[in-house]
Amino acid sequence: MVLAAMSLMVLSANIASAQDEQSQEAAPATEQVAEAAAPADDAEIDPFNVKSEVPLHQALKTKFIEGGAGFMALIIICLIIGLALAIERILYLSFSKVNSKKLVAKVEEALKKGGVEEAKKVCRDTKGPVAKIFYDGLDRLDQGIDVVEKNIVSSGSVQTSNLENGLTWISLFIAIAPSLGFLGTVIGMIQAFDAIQAAGDISPNVVAGGMKVALITTVAGLIVGMILQIFYNYILAKIDSITIDMEESSIDFIDVLTEYKK
Repeated sequence: MVLAAMSLMVLSANIASAQDEQSQEAAPATEQVAEAAAPADDAEIDPFNVKSEVPLHQALKTKFIEGGAGFMALIIICLIIGLALAIERILYLSFSKVNSKKLVAKVEEALKKGGVEEAKKVCRDTKGPVAKIFYDGLDRLDQGIDVVEKNIVSSGSVQTSNLENGLTWISLFIAIAPSLGFLGTVIGMIQAFDAIQAAGDISPNVVAGGMKVALITTVAGLIVGMILQIFYNYILAKIDSITIDMEESSIDFIDVLTEYKK
């Protein structure tokens, strides 16, 4: 959330500075604007061309303004919040990953030396969903192995839900960003037809403005959606890996408890 707030502040400052630059560029006389029209058109044709020597951030700022500050700002907000949620999930899953085989060995050794309470202490001192599942199983060991197995299954479902927390919001932003881009496309087309109706003539100059807004917003929305989709699939892969690890380690843990009860 802090990352999202800081990014929004930077975005607002960039929008304000870009608008100031536009107002300053509109001040010169008509003759100077006409003389500078040719190189400006060249820069607009390919603002990312190395030969034009336009900085990347300036080119992105220009495209942001041309696409419409309203829709482009909403798309960037989706990107910022989606990335913040994705990074939080990645960090959470990274800290949740433990060496389950080593943990099972520690629990088995603790059971042999100090009993159930010593094994619980090992689980409390270890972070991650696997340790929490083991602790819940040890807490019901006095009720029998069957009860322990049911408790491990229930605890595993809860831990899996915790791992998937926040994915719904990321998938929401994946869907919203392209939708906002397509909405900008529709509005740009409407503006183009309004301009044609007002001018009473179908010419490239009349249609170009609305079409430009339509294309820029669509591209921005699709790019944001693809970026968030990559993070989303990576998070799902990590969740699947941790879930498989939990299932395998739970089987080994049940075997350890069965030997201990014997």
